[in-house]
Amino acid sequence: MRGALNRYRDRNVVLFVAISLLSGFGGTAMALVAGVWTRELTGSNSLAALVGFCLYLPAALGPLLGAVVDRLPRRALLIGVNLSTAAALLILLAVTARRWWLILVVMLAYGVSHVVRAAAESALLPAVLPAEVLGDVNGVRTSAAEGMKLIAPLAGAGLFAWGGGPPVTILTAVVLATAAGLYGLVRPRPPRRPPGADPARDGSAGPDRPGGSDRPGGSDRPGGSDRPGGSDRPGGSDRPGGSDRPGGSRPSAARWAQPGDGFRFLRGDPVLRRAVSIGGVAIAMSGLTTAAMYAVVTDGLHRPAAFLGVLTSAQGAGSIVGGLVAGLLLARFGAVRVGAAGALLVAVAFTAFCVPWLPVAVGAAVTTGLGLPWTLVAAMTAVQMRTPQRLLGRVAATAGAVLFTPLVVAIPVGAGLVLADRRLPLLVAAAGCAFAGLLPLLRDSGR
Repeated sequence: MRGALNRYRDRNVVLFVAISLLSGFGGTAMALVAGVWTRELTGSNSLAALVGFCLYLPAALGPLLGAVVDRLPRRALLIGVNLSTAAALLILLAVTARRWWLILVVMLAYGVSHVVRAAAESALLPAVLPAEVLGDVNGVRTSAAEGMKLIAPLAGAGLFAWGGGPPVTILTAVVLATAAGLYGLVRPRPPRRPPGADPARDGSAGPDRPGGSDRPGGSDRPGGSDRPGGSDRPGGSDRPGGSDRPGGSRPSAARWAQPGDGFRFLRGDPVLRRAVSIGGVAIAMSGLTTAAMYAVVTDGLHRPAAFLGVLTSAQGAGSIVGGLVAGLLLARFGAVRVGAAGALLVAVAFTAFCVPWLPVAVGAAVTTGLGLPWTLVAAMTAVQMRTPQRLLGRVAATAGAVLFTPLVVAIPVGAGLVLADRRLPLLVAAAGCAFAGLLPLLRDSGR
């Protein structure tokens, strides 16, 4: 990490990377095993794909949950959500062949917790890290989380083969509880105040609390806008405490609780709108292929469903590289171009999955892992860099809703398309990603 980080900032970077490692390991292992577990109990690829549907359905509640995040201390919220999710996972110990549906119920709760944790983390990070390293840290954290796909699927599949779902459930609960403890060690930076300001009278909230801010918003790249020539933010101030609406007036406390604020801010900023839209299409298209990936493994490669863990590990290898270079690419090319390039890589990968040959499938998985993190890191870094601290919970959760809510429709649609032909959802997804990646690049070249 850059030498500008002082001791407490270094500590925060290490803690957040460690949390990403733990969350990536537990989340990947649990999601994979939940799908395989459901398929083993029901024999249905489509029902197995519904696990992903339940995980991402709560993303539709992002704006509402983001308003909750902006009302609560973010570290305390993260600790509480992790511990309550760990307790909820233990319900899976009661799963039987007749009560397989409990997996869907718990995954739905897990999805709610993921939305809250993602929004709270996105809002907390700019309060504990300097702006110039956000892109790098987001990339490293993505590499850490996605890199766990090298280990977690194999570990999860191995534990499942040895003892079924309960060992994986207990392991994931322990991982979540450990992450809760690490959140408690994060040290927030004190908010910046004008010279001579009286901390007791200026009403500033702490940097990890709603309403407090110690950093400017601004572009998705340190030092400037996503496009040469200045900022393309909508009217109004981009500084903490300033308005995100034309006129510059600070909204009242009652306005802070409005879930729609996040959507209005996101829609009004052209860079955010484009970067998040690209990510939303790419991630939705990955959901369209969920059921198809089971078919790729079982029908195309003629392997058991648990072999999906091998492809997931290969995707994790690509994600390590993708996340590590994302920060450098963002600094040079900006969020929109990086997201577009990632979407094009994913389009190539989905097309390659149509070839029923193991080396090609592994290569496609690596390419998917390289491209998808670019779309996600580009979108979320732009959100963190261009949003005032007091709105970050709502804007981050709204961006999360745009990124992940389409999965709620894409997963069941893909489960239906795969019944006609296992390649059909892959080709449709490839076309969608190609469109999302080419459109902004063509617009830029037209300018």
